[in-house]
Amino acid sequence: MLTAREAERELEQGVKLNPGPWREHSLSVAGNARLIAGKAEGMDADTAYIMGLMHDIGRRAGIKGILHIFDGYDYMMKLDQPELARICLTHSFPMKDVHTFAGRYDCSDDQLAFLEEYLDQIEYDDYDKLIQLCDAVSLPGGACIMEKRLVDVALRNGLPDFTLDKWRAFMEVKKYFDGLCGCNIYSLLPNVMENSYESLI
Repeated sequence: MLTAREAERELEQGVKLNPGPWREHSLSVAGNARLIAGKAEGMDADTAYIMGLMHDIGRRAGIKGILHIFDGYDYMMKLDQPELARICLTHSFPMKDVHTFAGRYDCSDDQLAFLEEYLDQIEYDDYDKLIQLCDAVSLPGGACIMEKRLVDVALRNGLPDFTLDKWRAFMEVKKYFDGLCGCNIYSLLPNVMENSYESLI
């Protein structure tokens, strides 16, 4: 796997290609993942940090919808990083249903079929779940309560029919890590309440 320094360098190079708030979001996901993994038994904080940094690396290829997960997967596979390539695909799907992406479907039918088969063939491990969780509690400005982040996504992408089921799936992941950490994970993350009170618009 990439080292933390290598992953940080990849993120900075990616942001030079496509500047945007995804840099701060990725840093937020990575930092929050490291804090939670440091408390969860059996998890490695550095691994979680690197995965958080790279989960959205496909955004280096431009402003895209679901295609960013394939761009990230392809780029990480090119670098011979299958674990990080996996996170690029799994982070958006707490439900293993390829039709529950919140955003544009700008991928090909073949890519969608590949994703469906890929998700069907794997069992989510704690790292898949952790990056899903941290993606759902991390704004560019830092950690917030999950409900605020989910509303942020809904304001940008609307409320498709699967919305409530997906929100429940994210909340189940949080409940799982509350149990794994023996505490409410919000207590591990800095400035959650301050960030949650800030207006989205």
